[in-house]
Amino acid sequence: MDSSKNWYSDENGVYKSTFSPVDLPKDPFVDATSFLLSHKHHGTTALIDSSTGFSISYTQLPHMVKSIASGLHEIGVSQGQVVLMLLPNMAYFPVIFLSIISAGAIATPMNPLSTFNEIMKQIKYCNVVLAFTVSEYLGKLEKAGIPVVLVREHEEKSSHFVRGKEEKISCSGSSKVVSFDWVLSCDPIHATRPRINQNDIAVLLNSSGTSGPSKVVAITHRNLISTVELFVRFEASLCENEYMGWETVYLDVIPMFHIYGLVLLASGLLSLGSKIVIMHKFDEREMARCISGYGVTHIPAVPSLVVSLTKIGKMDNYSFRSLKQVVSGAAPLSKKSIDEFLKVFPHVELGQGYGMTETTAVGFRGTTNAKVKKYSSVGLLAPNMEAKVVDSAQGSCLPPGETGELWLRGPGIMKEYFNSHTATLSTIDKEGWLHTGDIVYFDKDGYLYIVDRLKDIIKCNGFQVAPADLDAILILHPQILDAAVAGIPNEQTGEIPVAFVKRSIGSNLSEADVIDFVAAQVAPYKKVRKVVFVNSIPRSTAGKVLRKKLRVSCVSKY
Repeated sequence: MDSSKNWYSDENGVYKSTFSPVDLPKDPFVDATSFLLSHKHHGTTALIDSSTGFSISYTQLPHMVKSIASGLHEIGVSQGQVVLMLLPNMAYFPVIFLSIISAGAIATPMNPLSTFNEIMKQIKYCNVVLAFTVSEYLGKLEKAGIPVVLVREHEEKSSHFVRGKEEKISCSGSSKVVSFDWVLSCDPIHATRPRINQNDIAVLLNSSGTSGPSKVVAITHRNLISTVELFVRFEASLCENEYMGWETVYLDVIPMFHIYGLVLLASGLLSLGSKIVIMHKFDEREMARCISGYGVTHIPAVPSLVVSLTKIGKMDNYSFRSLKQVVSGAAPLSKKSIDEFLKVFPHVELGQGYGMTETTAVGFRGTTNAKVKKYSSVGLLAPNMEAKVVDSAQGSCLPPGETGELWLRGPGIMKEYFNSHTATLSTIDKEGWLHTGDIVYFDKDGYLYIVDRLKDIIKCNGFQVAPADLDAILILHPQILDAAVAGIPNEQTGEIPVAFVKRSIGSNLSEADVIDFVAAQVAPYKKVRKVVFVNSIPRSTAGKVLRKKLRVSCVSKY
């Protein structure tokens, strides 16, 4: 008997979660910060700086959030106004984020390595009225013409905040600079208590999608609350027989300005009482030291981080016995990466997950245990979510085992693309289905597998070639460190698969060697027709291959 009858409907083509529904708050006037901080737990240390040891306790956290919210009110930030967070990973990041949205304002976190023009575009498009940054990036905001709160980047183990009018404001270019010490020392009793609706926008994030012009995703308080319940707390409940949330120690290496880091490490985990060890910048030896020194149990990761973790795991001078789980997202792990990780860390649970900025990271989550070892899958559909697999040519819904575009619907789906009604309508249809652009299939047990991106599919002589399949083959070559395939226009065939290859040091690997290596493992229409040797493969901050950049560089060069 086909078990899929419980979670897949032949009548309407809708996939349901294999998990029971989770109750979400019905009161329309619940904000994400209050909801998150309302959960009881036995956690003590909330956030800790990996390099200095500076920490924020769970006792201090609510007080700090209210103090900063009070400071925002005194500065003049009102409900519905947008505040830019141009910050690196740091212990204050979650505190500032929760303060902004608790005040009814809207946070827009941004990569601090963004260029001046990119930052100004975001400020103007979102009508930003205030920014938080550190001294390293203050120069990028000098001509912004908005107040800037300057946050100390490196804290000592203990701090004492003294409010003084003389330190409140200084100037840098055309922007007024407000002391973070002053903001943090504001009386929390003066914090405003706005009436926030769950449907109010809480966050504006640049989309991690790579097709067309960049878009700004509008995420509501309802979306964030759903993520806390359906992504963070639900997954933790599955592990309660092994450990409780407040017993876990998470290492934060992924950026908090990205949806993955924002909803997990800068917010959701704080509802469990977990300890979060924060690294400012990635460094392999520092990561090894943190795992060993802080007794890290969990690491949210991206594929490149899994590879680095495997590398440092081979070192003899560090202990990784505390490590229990590594979950990778943003892009599929290759079989080679999975196999090598499991050899080095046989005691660690390795899983993959799937989510988008547009779904507030809610989607699928893979777990492995004694009974289930589907390492290549991104897991099972989250509670309260629905999915379809659609034939993009025919528009028909497809059953388990067949490949098509993934559509998602549920409480995690974004409100809209900010100030872009047309873009919203092209992504979310009238029935509320978000068209992800990802090519997937469900297996007979309800586990999802990512095949490729719809827009990245290479059409060669009428055949469809998935570049991710060729990526996985190329990386198996012993003289290839990294590789990616993209479709390049061709007059005769429409497109041809071109491999971009980073060779290992000292390698004399030739174009013919690469072409022959792939040709021996794929059907003739899938073989690589050209090879370009490169120094690096361009990727987004989330670890996704930027195939558009590869295509543009190849076309302009040849």
